[in-house]
Amino acid sequence: MLGDVAGLIAAIAFVLLVGLLAVPLLKLGNVLDEARTSVRELTDHSLPVLDETAKVVASSATQMDKVDTVTTAAAQVGENVSALTSLVTATVGAPLLKVAAFSYGVRRALAGLRAGGRR
Repeated sequence: MLGDVAGLIAAIAFVLLVGLLAVPLLKLGNVLDEARTSVRELTDHSLPVLDETAKVVASSATQMDKVDTVTTAAAQVGENVSALTSLVTATVGAPLLKVAAFSYGVRRALAGLRAGGRR
């Protein structure tokens, strides 16, 4: 009889212990369900953003190729202008220097003749 009462008390204590442990386990289950839902929503919203980012990066690479082409063309134009300037300087500049030197020499000679005639 005493053993039956002790067994009954032990059984009741075990049921209470299981009941007390069940509440936190149920709450933990709810937290895990919410976490799963949040991760799913985050994934659903992140994938389109990643796809859009990949498109932007690909578009940027294409634009950089175009900018590189324009920059190369501009550098070639600069080189061509420099070469043309050198050509014009060599073609027109040298004869102009000779004409200027000749005219300076003629003026000096004429000035010398005038100064010699005044003495």
